[in-house]
Amino acid sequence: MNKIITAYRNRYYISPADLADSAETNRLHLFFISPFLFLFGIVNLTFFIFYYRNNLCQHLPTFIYYGVIILVSLYMYIASFLAKKAPREKAYIVKNIPFYVGFVVFLASGILGVYDNQPFNGLITYALTDILALCVFSFSPFLFLFSHIIGGSIMAPVLYDAFGMTGLLNVILTAFLMICLSLYKRRTEKKIIMLLKKQKQNLEAKTFGSFTLLYNNQVIKFSRSKSEELMAYLIYKNGCSVKTKELITALYGKSADSSRYGSNIRNLIVDIKHTLADLDVQNFFITEYNNFRINPEVIKCDYYDFLAGDKETVKNFAGQFMSQYSWAENASSFMGYKVLKNKV
Repeated sequence: MNKIITAYRNRYYISPADLADSAETNRLHLFFISPFLFLFGIVNLTFFIFYYRNNLCQHLPTFIYYGVIILVSLYMYIASFLAKKAPREKAYIVKNIPFYVGFVVFLASGILGVYDNQPFNGLITYALTDILALCVFSFSPFLFLFSHIIGGSIMAPVLYDAFGMTGLLNVILTAFLMICLSLYKRRTEKKIIMLLKKQKQNLEAKTFGSFTLLYNNQVIKFSRSKSEELMAYLIYKNGCSVKTKELITALYGKSADSSRYGSNIRNLIVDIKHTLADLDVQNFFITEYNNFRINPEVIKCDYYDFLAGDKETVKNFAGQFMSQYSWAENASSFMGYKVLKNKV
């Protein structure tokens, strides 16, 4: 047993720190998908109440089914929104909780459908939950395996009665293939993370004093002057997602008109993408659903070492942080206070 556990960890285990950026991607995906699930539940529940308005009690499980979908999708939306500001060291847990809750509940909804004299609809719900999770989210294949062993065991008797032995075997085979895909996906994800860690040796941000972004010890030069400031701001945000409006405020001031400067931000985004692509810098600058961020796990940065409490880095801070940008003044004051506190 110990050999199996060791083999699993060597091949598939990824530390929570390395998955912090994947957790942010999960959060954004869930924030985007949950309103559609909420709408799905509302539409179906409305139709159900209208169609069975004279005998709702006889269809109570279906009523509960759609009610749970509505409540859980609403929870996922709110929880994924609140998790945005979770500290990076807790990001993997805090940002993934809404996904795992939703995943388990929707699997349970499929099981409920199977036992509510709707084995086909229940099985479809169960399978769609699997497919959505595999295609969109990053998750532990061990938990995926565990949930399917339990869920499959619960559904097996009803599926056998409904579809016969051949149908049950097809369901088991499909579940087995999905579990294999989850393991393959996690293995691929681990390989990518290992490659990105090597990239970290070449990509560096210096924030003490003036901001400088380096690759292979050469300053990265963008085509537009504001592109470097945009990168500096995202590095300052330490992996948190930032919307266009916040970027406009940081780069052009609080009174800047979003409609006027929105095209400027889009041009900066294109400039950054092209520049980093020419240098073959991967998975560092990330754009999703009008949210922009950088992946702190693939860059060396004195600011991140400072936040981690590295004594030598804290000692080297001389009171200036990204000194060419006015929005960095508050951070500089905070860092100076932290240095004084450590000296006391």
